[in-house]
Amino acid sequence: MSFDEIIDRRGTISSKWDRIEALYGIPPAEGIAMWTADSDYPTAPCVIEAVHKAADFGIFGYTFYEESYLGAIQWWMQARHGWRIEQDWILTCQGLGNAIQLCLQAFSAPGERVAYFTPVYHEFRVKTEKAGRVPLELPMVRDGDSYVLDLDDAAARITPDTRILIFCAPQNPSGRIWTREEMAAVAAFAERHDLILVSDEVHCDLLFPGQRHVPMDIAAPEMRHRTVTLNSTSKTFNLAGMKTGNMIVPDPDLRGALADLLRKLDYMAACLALPMVKAAYSPEGAAWVDAQMEYLEGNRRIFDEAINRIPGVWSMPLQATYLPWVDFSGTGMTPEEVAQRIHGKARIAVPMGAQFGTGGETFVRFNIATPRAVVAEAVARMQDAFSDLQ
Repeated sequence: MSFDEIIDRRGTISSKWDRIEALYGIPPAEGIAMWTADSDYPTAPCVIEAVHKAADFGIFGYTFYEESYLGAIQWWMQARHGWRIEQDWILTCQGLGNAIQLCLQAFSAPGERVAYFTPVYHEFRVKTEKAGRVPLELPMVRDGDSYVLDLDDAAARITPDTRILIFCAPQNPSGRIWTREEMAAVAAFAERHDLILVSDEVHCDLLFPGQRHVPMDIAAPEMRHRTVTLNSTSKTFNLAGMKTGNMIVPDPDLRGALADLLRKLDYMAACLALPMVKAAYSPEGAAWVDAQMEYLEGNRRIFDEAINRIPGVWSMPLQATYLPWVDFSGTGMTPEEVAQRIHGKARIAVPMGAQFGTGGETFVRFNIATPRAVVAEAVARMQDAFSDLQ
């Protein structure tokens, strides 16, 4: 179970590594890819073993969602988050990007608004626009090393044609874990404004020591008639390429609308994805996640200590995710000047904060789910790129 092994992903059709020249002007041979949210070390051995077993069997025909697959999801939610779910609440889809699109199609019409609190994962906006819906930003308030929700301001921004609120818990890009009370307040906000609440909880297992995530359904079970919870093995176990996620929907009407769309699209998960999810959501998978988070805690400490030594630069303390959110406002530089130093001089591929919406303009998001030597090299490059500030 080694996270230190450096695996060269260049030339492997890796979106994270093989697209950095097209996206950031950084040749892969020179760059460090820290932009997209996937990890650079192998997944859990139990997941790899499941793939080997399936490959050795050698037949990859049609499959179905049998009880042990659904039971593994049930076990994980109960064991890791204290959340009891029923098997018939689970709808499997082609990843959480697909899940968001399904929710947009099922619960809104073209031209209607979709709200979300910013700064936030940029794909909320992108997917909203792709669906022909209108993004509605609800800016959060910076409070020291964290963010808080301004529900009064948000209420003033909601329009009569707003249909959906997409909520990110834990929060990406800040790594903020919402309290039970905050989650309940968001659900009550959705109720007051008659919004379908889509709770994207894809990072819910990536918790640093001492932290706990409360699923939306636990925080506000009385709002099941308007809540869809999304989660997946994709970030926790780096299985995003398997394009498999789950929509957990207690309400039969909401679930029926989504199930009808899945039937119309003739969707069925890939046969390799199902045993991989089953293997991940197991005691062996849980032990690997715990080891991963212990390793990431070390990466986080090295990253924050080094970055915070650069004058005018501050990494917000992460409670969850492996995505440090770094504020460069204290340097007095424009975002373009910051980008030139990071992309042009340090040769690190990272997304600039403006793409995460209002409130992200002075920030940059990094990814530390990589061997520790890569983190050390990245922060050394950053310190060199900003050495004139020392």
